[in-house]
Amino acid sequence: MKVIKVTAVWCGACLIMNKRWKDISSRYNIETESVDVDIDEEVIEKYDIGERLPVFIFFDDNGKELGRLIGEKSTSQIEEFIEGIR
Repeated sequence: MKVIKVTAVWCGACLIMNKRWKDISSRYNIETESVDVDIDEEVIEKYDIGERLPVFIFFDDNGKELGRLIGEKSTSQIEEFIEGIR
């Protein structure tokens, strides 16, 4: 599973989620590509990122989008989401 993580340095929820995501992604062995909403305009347009951050876009091994987590989530919410799309 691969995830594109869209954040911003000025985003409080993004900072909170970065620590949670680091722990979870290592436990679930998820490859993560980080994208800054203020820098990577091509990616932002390609994946139609809205105004609410952070955005975690989950893909299967074939590149098919499995789902998105948007905004600040608890560790249990993130784990539940991952288990639901595996």
